[in-house]
Order: sequence, then C-alpha cells, then structure tokens
Amino acid sequence: MNNLREPIAPAVATQSAEAFAHYLENTASRIDVKTEAHALQVGARVGISRPHESAHLHVAGEAAYIDDLPELDGTLHCALGLSPIAHGRLTALALESVRAMPDVVDVITGADIPGVNDCGSIIHDDPILCDGEIRYVGQPLFAVIARNRDAARRAAALAKSVATITEAAPVLTPQKAHELGQYVLPPMHLERSTNEGGARAAIDKAPHRLKSTFDLGGQEQFYLEGQISYAIPKEDGAVHVHCSTQHPSEMQHLVAHALGVHSHMVHVECRRMGGGFGGKESQSALFACVASVAATRLRRPVKLRLDRDDDFMITGRRHCFWFEYEVGYDDDGRILGAEISMVSRAGHSADLSAPVMTRALCHFDNAYWLPDVSMHGYCGKTNTQSNTAFRGFGGPQGAIAIENIIETIARNLGRDALDVRRVNFYGTDSNNVTPYQQTVVDNVIHDLVGQLEASSDYRARREAVNAFNAQSTVLKRGLALTPIKFGISFNVKHFNQAGALVHIYTDGSMLVNHGGTEMGQGLNTKVAQVVAHELGVSFSRVRATATDTTKVANTSATAASTGADLNGKAAQDAARQIRERLAVCAANRYGGKAEDVRFANDQVQVNGQTIPFEKLVGEAYLDRVQLWSDGFYATPGLSWDREKMQGRPFYYFAYGAAVSEVVIDTLTGEWKLLRADVLHDAGKSLNPAVDIGQVEGAFIQGMGWLTTEELVWHPQSGKLTTHAPSTYKIPTANDCPPVFNVRLFEGQNFEDSIHRSKAVGEPPLLLPFSVFFAIRDAVASVGSSSCNPPLRAPATPEAILRALDAVQAGKA
Repeated sequence: MNNLREPIAPAVATQSAEAFAHYLENTASRIDVKTEAHALQVGARVGISRPHESAHLHVAGEAAYIDDLPELDGTLHCALGLSPIAHGRLTALALESVRAMPDVVDVITGADIPGVNDCGSIIHDDPILCDGEIRYVGQPLFAVIARNRDAARRAAALAKSVATITEAAPVLTPQKAHELGQYVLPPMHLERSTNEGGARAAIDKAPHRLKSTFDLGGQEQFYLEGQISYAIPKEDGAVHVHCSTQHPSEMQHLVAHALGVHSHMVHVECRRMGGGFGGKESQSALFACVASVAATRLRRPVKLRLDRDDDFMITGRRHCFWFEYEVGYDDDGRILGAEISMVSRAGHSADLSAPVMTRALCHFDNAYWLPDVSMHGYCGKTNTQSNTAFRGFGGPQGAIAIENIIETIARNLGRDALDVRRVNFYGTDSNNVTPYQQTVVDNVIHDLVGQLEASSDYRARREAVNAFNAQSTVLKRGLALTPIKFGISFNVKHFNQAGALVHIYTDGSMLVNHGGTEMGQGLNTKVAQVVAHELGVSFSRVRATATDTTKVANTSATAASTGADLNGKAAQDAARQIRERLAVCAANRYGGKAEDVRFANDQVQVNGQTIPFEKLVGEAYLDRVQLWSDGFYATPGLSWDREKMQGRPFYYFAYGAAVSEVVIDTLTGEWKLLRADVLHDAGKSLNPAVDIGQVEGAFIQGMGWLTTEELVWHPQSGKLTTHAPSTYKIPTANDCPPVFNVRLFEGQNFEDSIHRSKAVGEPPLLLPFSVFFAIRDAVASVGSSSCNPPLRAPATPEAILRALDAVQAGKA
C-alpha cells in the first residue's frame, strides 16, 4: 500500500465520516483491504478498513474531552506551587501571602491529605505533595484552589518566595547515579550461557572484539491534551473523577488511598484522551489525587488542568539510557558473546522504571540469536522528574543498543549491515530461544525482510547512494534497513486480563463497555467491530461508551499494546454468550437446532427462514432471555520468574522492518528523510486503515525521538530547560518523507489472539531505527569505509556536526 496520508487528509478535513467510508470503498483495490460493503457478502465486520468511531466528531469539533465538559456551578480551579530547586529540604512554607491572593479559596499541603500522601505506582516512594525532601525542580510543594484558573496560577507562582529550603547538590545524569551506586531499586541481571565460561569466555575467544558506549536520550510524550482531572464530590464522602488517564482503576485505588476511603467510594471515568503514549498510565495519579482531596475537603467540584510548561516540569517521560558494552564476533559478523550494562535515568522515584528496565533487557536481542550474553540493568536515581511509561516501554531502548552494535560490527568488517543482520537472525527451527528462555515459534523475520529488501530496491539504492557520495562533497546520503521483533503482553502476568459488558436493547442496538481507554488509537472502533462481527450486525448498531470503574472493575492499564488483544477478547466473550442465548431462542420459536442458527448481515437464518435481527431481539425479550452479558479474558500460557528473569513473558511477537534513505548537509548538520519503506506485521489486521495509521504515526514519533527531540537539564540547577515547544522540537508534517511506503505483512498470528490479529501500538516505534542509522551511514561516508561515527541519539544537527568532526579528524 502506498502512503494514505495525502488522499485521506482532505477527505477527513472537509467531509463527513460517511464520505470517508465512501473514499475507502472506492479505493479498496488500491489499498488491498476489504471495505464494509465488500465484507457484507460474507457477513464479516473485522478485517475491514473503516474510519475511527469518533472521526466525524473530531472533524466537527464535537468530540468531548475533559476540559470540554460543562463545569458545574461552583467549580473551583487548582494549580500547583512548584519547587525552584532540584535537591534539598523544605524547612518551612509561609503560605499566608498565598492565601491572601485574590480569589484564593484554600491552600493544601501534604499534611492536609487525609489518607496516604503517596501516588507511587509500584513502590510507595512518590509523595503527592512534598513531604519535606525536595527531589527535583518542579516538584509540587502545595496546591492552590481558587475561583478561577488564572487566580490559582498566579498564587501558585509564589512558591519560590514562600518556600524556605536547605539546598543540596543534585545528581542529574544516569552515569553519575551509576558511579555513586544510587538506584531506585536493586540492579537486574539476565544471563544465558551455552558454553563454559559464559559471555566473558565467548568474548575472549572470539576472533574480533568490540568495546564501546552509547548515549540515548529520552522523549517527552507531548500528548495534545495535557494532564487534567475534574473531581466532583458526591454524597457520603464519595467522589466522581473525570480523569485523562490510561489506567482508571489505578487512579481509583490511589485516590481512595489519598482520601482514606475504600475504592467503592471513588468513581473514575474517561471517555477519551487527546493522546497518552504512556504518559497517562501512572502519572495522571498526582493530579487526580490533588483534585479529589480538594473537592472532598471543600465539598465543591475542582478542576486541575496543567499548563504545558508545568506538565513538562512535573511529569516524567521516556527513560534516557546510557550503555556500556563489549562483544565478540567472527569473520562473518556473527555475535558469539555479548556483555552490556544499561543505566537508565529513572528520576527521583521508582514509578515504572523496574518493568521498563525488564522490557529493555528482554529486547536487547531484538531479532537476533545471542548464544552467550550477560545483561545488567541499573535504574539510576536522579534529581529529575520520575521517568515513566512511553510507547515501547523500554523495548526501543534495549533493541537500539544491539542495532548499534550490529552497525559497528558491519563497518569494522567492511560488510553491508543487512548481511550482518541476516547471519545473526533467529532461526526458525534452531537457534530460536531467547536469553530469557522463551522459544520464538512464530519467526517470520527472514521472509518479511526479504520482501522489503526486494520491494524497496535496497541493493540498487545502496549502489546509487555510494555513487552519489563519491561525487558530492557537501551533501551526503545514507541508507539503512533495520528489523524489529517486539514481545506483546504485560511484563507482570496478572495485568494480562480484561473485562467487558455488552447490552442489546429491544430495537437491536448495542452498547459495549470495556476496561480499555480510547486515546485516539482506535481501540473502541476495533472492539465495536469485534462485537458487530460476533453478532452478525452492521457496525452502526454498536456504540462504545466511556471507560468507567463502576461498570468494569479492576482493569489493567491500556498499555503494552494489549488494548485490542485483551478487551477485544473480553467483548467477544460477552457477545458470544448473548448470541448463543439468541440462537436457543430462535430455535425454540422457529424450529431446528440452536447450533445451526446463523447471524449475518443484520439477519438471522434459522430452520430455512430469514428474520431481521431486531425482530429476534424483541422476541427474546418477550421470552425473558437475558440480553446483556459480561465477558472476561486472561491471556493464556504466560509465566515469569522475576528473580531468575526467565519464563514466557510474551504471548507472541510482532515483527517489522523499515528502509530509510536520508541526505545530510555536512556544513550545517541539517538532514532530511527522502524516503521510507515499511513492512509491518499486524497479523490478520482487525482494521487495516487504523493499523496503517498507527504504523505511520509510530514511525514519525520514533523518528522524532532519535533525531530532533532533545531533553536538556541545566547542569547546575537541574532545571529542565527544554520545557516548551519553543525549545523542545517534535516532528511536524514537514518532517514526513515525500515518499512514504507503508504496507502490512500478509499473514496471521500463530497464537489465538483476537481474530488472529497482532498488536500494532508500540512495535512500529522501533522502525525508525532505520532513520538514525541512515544518518550514521551518511556521516560515515565522509571517512574511510570502516569508520564508525560516534553519533549519539538524538541525532540533532549539533550531534551530527560533532560526529562529522570526529570522522574527519580520524580520516586526517
């Protein structure tokens, strides 16, 4: 499939969702997927390219987010007073001047929290409001509640003048934390030995050795809708919280702890988010807790909506990583032994750093067989924001390390990096066990990479790039093909479960509620498709409602790319139960056997008769048949020994590969992506249009992480200096390549996932590794054929110029 962006954008921007559906119908032959009209012939509702269920609302500006909800009479607004220093002790707060500010109603400190002053996700080490220890610039010291938002913000801005602080020297980098042995949790170690002596012996015996370091920056989620919570007090001390969160159940639990009440007193609801990317998995908790404490204390609704700068200063993001490694390899580039230490910038508290590091260690292998490997993970405690989940959740950090090693090995040997990658690929019937002892049973990487190599003309373009560089002195081109293998499931076994509710009304319409959250990724669309397919009705009959802790309890976060896998299966289970009851009802009324009843195209075929679906539903109601059901799903076959770091943490793997071609200006360090070719494995896609959109978006987002999005903390004060769009540069439409070929790999999931589809949220974020290594390839062309540019990520123009200087100095 060619890039859909150019023709789809005007259709969405100027026409209705119905017009968009018509567009898909007319272009079905070009994009090679089924439309709903075609699928009607077989009664299918999945595997169809159809628009997002809220597309028409987005286009019309009618899709309601939390700040769009009508404010109840008496609503107050909250803002946070932030620490001006990175490390020290808060010895006093002179809040009289804050309380005296115009329109201020109340000021709350940590001592005013009736329950537990903590919002830590796993380890309880993260105070909601400062408990005395100053941990980072931007830490909330107190909360101001005022009659309007501007008044609250003006009062909160007095934090610097009202706080008495004893300052201490901060630790700001993961390297410094590692040097001091300062971690938020104990180090992790994952090793596999196939020979006596393990990785160390394999490295020592290898014909060639490589020892080096690599520095990898973090990334701000930069969701369009910032952190926001709107808490409404209810009777008897209960509270209703509208929260932009990926994890309503966790917000429910943490708010309950902060209030000192049971969970049934807290109702958390989220219809949709304007983006999350992991930043609203655990870190929406602080704002939900503060708003809820204020609302119950004052018995008035309280809204807390962060300014973008405050969002940057308070919340964490993708972990920065620093790697130190040594590998041994043979003349073909085959890795014989590897040892690596990964040190992350965890920030001031643990948050989700443990599972992030676990996933990083479990993705160091990426698509490669590593016979002897020794990996060490250290979560450095720094006086910076507590870093958290971000799309990929450590997987990209782990995988890019081995890709950097492969690239370096290839240049050392004077070989094409693709050839070195191939000799290291996992086998299909041998050499197919990961370092954590999971067998790779669904390996399609050989076929997938082969298809992409051919369709992208990789070999011919490699020659063309070399020819261009030989003739051009200022502009240099680079080319790279990189693969991915990404594990799908939560690292923690018990998170891999989901529930759903499906209701059918007497007119044949349906309402579905599930534990997943919609953040623009199309989860509700896919779940509605699954329900429509299961009951053989048109998509328009099904409506998805807000995620709500009063409907489906004890849910997992919408994260780890499991949203459609878990909630789709749960909704399918609920719909299947109703269908089976309806089949019995039909057989009782019209004869025949229940197992022979068929549901398709809004009709029911029973004993040679065809009746409308809504007619059978009405008859079932008269027969007192239950027309609603709950559904449940738990991913089978998972196991994980946290101490040994062994087991089967992933239900299956998603694969993909990308080829990127770039050009750089050796005088300025500027660069441009000329072309990207992507082939991604989504299994038997539930919605190809949505999945391709996810692949495209992940590619550009990952490219931003590796090229333009640089996080900079002041080396003395510890203040994040890149805390706004003026200094922190996310990619724009202008950064998309003029040629962007994105296709889905044809196949289906080896495992019994929902309709044999595969997750598509996080895995494609690893595809733009090809952009980074294409830039590195272009930089290397300035030197000898075997030079290895010391290019760090993000590869900003400044970083490119530094790498060019190093290469030219080496050449000289």
